Amino acid sequence: MRYLSSPKTVPFALLLLVVLAISYVAAREFRVPEHLWFNWQVFWQSNDAQALGLDDYEVAVEARVIEGLEDNVSALSFDPDRKTLFTVTNKDPELIELSLDGRVLRRIPLSGFGDAEAVEYISPGVYVISDEHSQRLIKVQVDDETRFLDAADAEQLTLGIDAGGNSGFEGLAYDNKAQRLFVAKERRPVQIIEVRGFPYQQGAGLEVTSSRRRDAGLFVRDLSSLQFDERSGHLLALSDESRQILELDIEGRPVGNVSLTKGNMGLSKTVPQAEGIAMGDDGTLYLVSEPNLFYVFKKR
Repeated sequence: MRYLSSPKTVPFALLLLVVLAISYVAAREFRVPEHLWFNWQVFWQSNDAQALGLDDYEVAVEARVIEGLEDNVSALSFDPDRKTLFTVTNKDPELIELSLDGRVLRRIPLSGFGDAEAVEYISPGVYVISDEHSQRLIKVQVDDETRFLDAADAEQLTLGIDAGGNSGFEGLAYDNKAQRLFVAKERRPVQIIEVRGFPYQQGAGLEVTSSRRRDAGLFVRDLSSLQFDERSGHLLALSDESRQILELDIEGRPVGNVSLTKGNMGLSKTVPQAEGIAMGDDGTLYLVSEPNLFYVFKKR
């Protein structure tokens, strides 16, 4: 009796194994299990859990070109004192101040900042800029007379968490009450790190932590920007590749999300490459997309 498989059976078995392997890799890459678990949680949670109500936002300014700016904008931060926005460019790096309608107000050249990817307002005149590749956090001071910034003159903190490549620190957010800085690691793995003791109280007061539970619930493929809401204590996480804005509660659990694809939030076209998000005093959301597009979203 012959037990050899027929010639057709072996290729079919191999094909099945390949399909299963590809499906598994795709599921992990697109974080399908995490997304399904999130949808299940949202289905059973109360409406109060989604404090920011992302579904209620609608685009008011869509894909406005930031005139005079051709380099890739990265990150966005709202300055409540100046009532303006700040972003950075990572090619010929500059710190750029924008009006709330997306006009360039001034450009400040950056020297020694490496691959500047994020900027965050900390307190009047104080900001932190991140260098993605070397994973440095650089404290800078800016006033009306500032025309140039040199990293050599600034206080710095280097963390070096899985450093190297183009998967480093991509977003920043600051909780002023708890004095903690949230740092988004873009990918491999997607991670949100909390830093206490920088840019203030360095030395023995420095504490760097992360939450495996929170990171495990992030079903997005990458992180490009963060925004902390002081009123609710919730954190917004922006993903370029997944074209999503996630809302995380005070425990770090995803409680809401909204898509940046065509048809959502009144968008006539999908946001091409969302890189920065910021929230104004009145809850208005501002967003920038590479290379130089500006968006405004307001509550209906």
